[in-house]
Amino acid sequence: MKNVIALILGGGQGKRLFPLTMYRSKPAVPIGGKYRLIDIPLSNCLHSDIKSIYVLTQFNSESLNNHVNSTYRFDYFSRAFVRILAAEQTLEGANWFQGTADAVRKNIVHLHIKNDVEDILILSGDHIYDMDYRDLIYFHRTKGADFTVSVVPAYPDEIEELGILKMESSKRIVKFREKPSTPKELMDLKFKSPKNPKCPYMASMGVYVFKASVLRKALEGSDADFGREVIPHSIKKFKGFGYIFDGYWKDIGTIRSFYETNLELAASKPHLAFLYKGRVFTRPRFLSPSRISNCRIEHALITEGCVINDAEIKNSTVGLRSIIGKGCKITKSVLMGADYYEELPPKGSVRIGIGDGAVIENAIVDKNARIGKNVVIKNLSNIKNADAGYYFIKDGIVVIPKNAVIKDGTKI
Repeated sequence: MKNVIALILGGGQGKRLFPLTMYRSKPAVPIGGKYRLIDIPLSNCLHSDIKSIYVLTQFNSESLNNHVNSTYRFDYFSRAFVRILAAEQTLEGANWFQGTADAVRKNIVHLHIKNDVEDILILSGDHIYDMDYRDLIYFHRTKGADFTVSVVPAYPDEIEELGILKMESSKRIVKFREKPSTPKELMDLKFKSPKNPKCPYMASMGVYVFKASVLRKALEGSDADFGREVIPHSIKKFKGFGYIFDGYWKDIGTIRSFYETNLELAASKPHLAFLYKGRVFTRPRFLSPSRISNCRIEHALITEGCVINDAEIKNSTVGLRSIIGKGCKITKSVLMGADYYEELPPKGSVRIGIGDGAVIENAIVDKNARIGKNVVIKNLSNIKNADAGYYFIKDGIVVIPKNAVIKDGTKI
């Protein structure tokens, strides 16, 4: 689709995913053992034959920039590209991005939009789904829409953190509210999907298509965010339609959603089966096959370069270069692995990986963590939320941050 440009928004701070975003932006958070969140929309674009892609970055952007630049390289004779547009201070403005719309406004000059560019596809960098954007764009053009919002059916208990819209039978959008909460708002926004009548609401996926000419007009003024301001204001000025997507979609906005999505990947019949069909690209690392000896493994996702001896792993994902010692028991946990292999550490120090006899349950262990021998990580006191410095508890899930050291015999 030569007349479509894609913009992927990757600049958010990701406060709700802290401490996974302590050293990286949200789209750079690893998922599924070997991928990063940004790989999902980028792969969707490439499979949809959209080859002109920009990624907007700002907060903790080094790891995201490095991943994109080292992964998405094309032939010198190809017109395809994935380019980073980093937040910058200019003579026109010294402020950083104030929101999703402000990020696009400040970078639109860099897009070099020509007369042959018909539509701009705007995507979030932190959602999980498998979508052919050509279907969305065909719908957008068939309707003669100025802009189109891709939506999914939503239950009442799912709408707290989502943008909810109401459509006419023609799919024309008539109302939009970001994170509605009052009874009147919820009643006014009810719309039953013909494909899923049990879901009374339509939620925005954070996937938008704008005519190139309309996007410029929609960004005139000072609106900072698409969901809170641009879309509600554009409903009154332009023809907006809702495209109903009936596939799997999930917003990885919280520690709980991140944790559950990773465990779904390890299930026997995962919703995210597209990850196993070669439909998601990521950085090739050329690691050796994992070496697994005398282990019991049930419903687990084990990636490349791991060394696992005499361990028990259930309902878990195990990331790249994970070293798991003898007698370990890993249950319902997400191990992100390591960025490198370590030579033998100094005597008395804890090496990268999971030490002998460790028990880990309902936890997330970020990259390069050093878990000592006979450590127990199970949230033994059933704490809801806590900050202990070298570990955190979010929604009952223990999170060991990147590069953390947990000494031998520690119990959490």
